[in-house]
Amino acid sequence: MSQEMTRLFIVMGVSGCGKSSIGKALANEFSGIYLEGDDLHPEANIKLMSEGTPLTDTNRWPWLENVAKTMASETGVVFAGCSALKKTYRLFLKEKAGEPIFFIHLSGSKQVIAKRMSRRAGHFMPVELLNSQFEALEAPDPSEPSVTVDISKSPKAVLRNAVSLLGQSETSLAILSEPNAPEHT
Repeated sequence: MSQEMTRLFIVMGVSGCGKSSIGKALANEFSGIYLEGDDLHPEANIKLMSEGTPLTDTNRWPWLENVAKTMASETGVVFAGCSALKKTYRLFLKEKAGEPIFFIHLSGSKQVIAKRMSRRAGHFMPVELLNSQFEALEAPDPSEPSVTVDISKSPKAVLRNAVSLLGQSETSLAILSEPNAPEHT
């Protein structure tokens, strides 16, 4: 499959960066579906994070495989929220999906994200684990199919920026040329 035919997109970044809200909005924008990666965690992972224990690679591999296989099982354009913090995780996701994945990295400062995390209710990930997420984060490098979106602005501005960056990417040509995709002028 050529890079232009990518249909799987992961909205990635540390906890609290806006993966769910931006991912859902992008799926709506491009007539795709959105999968919430948090819903695909094994119960044991949720318990660990709820208790303030950072996940290890051993904890993450089954979850990442579940995210990849669930995405690949869907038809059409698929966006998923998944931290995908390390390059090895992103390579693993692509391998397990069996097709290309494009990564949309939502990037912001610890201060901005901690403030957002402190305002959200009912999420199992405590703000105390944010440091461990930043320590594990390896931003996508130029060899990876990705864009990086600054999240310091309003959600609407972040969405507009993400759509614009996707529009400038060769990888997104497939979703922008889909018959049900919106016109971008």
